Amino acid sequence: MPHTNAITWFEIPTADLDRARAFYQTILATNLPKDDFGDPSDVMCVFPGETVGVTGALIRRTFQKPGAGTTVYLNVDGQLDQVLTRIPKAGGSVLIPRTPVPGGAGAYACFRDSEGNCVGLHTTA
Repeated sequence: MPHTNAITWFEIPTADLDRARAFYQTILATNLPKDDFGDPSDVMCVFPGETVGVTGALIRRTFQKPGAGTTVYLNVDGQLDQVLTRIPKAGGSVLIPRTPVPGGAGAYACFRDSEGNCVGLHTTA
């Protein structure tokens, strides 16, 4: 059986997609293009990623409410400290500062985003 990722996609619910998009573009220093993929009730901003890797999106749907759900960990390899400094300026709050992962598997941190979601960050460096 080939090795596969445990996660294939994630969605971070939003109440205000434009506010959430601005927040994540600011803290991750990247562009998140907005698209409805032909369905205006499911507007999303997809995180950049490799075509064969795990990625996900900020999403606005009537049945998905922000602030309740699974914590996802975004890869910020080598940039954890820089991302953490941008979170408060973008309207979020750091919940868990940079913390070593036991066993030498890098470090992580958690924050509350502009929509009230708890999101994790991970770096191997």
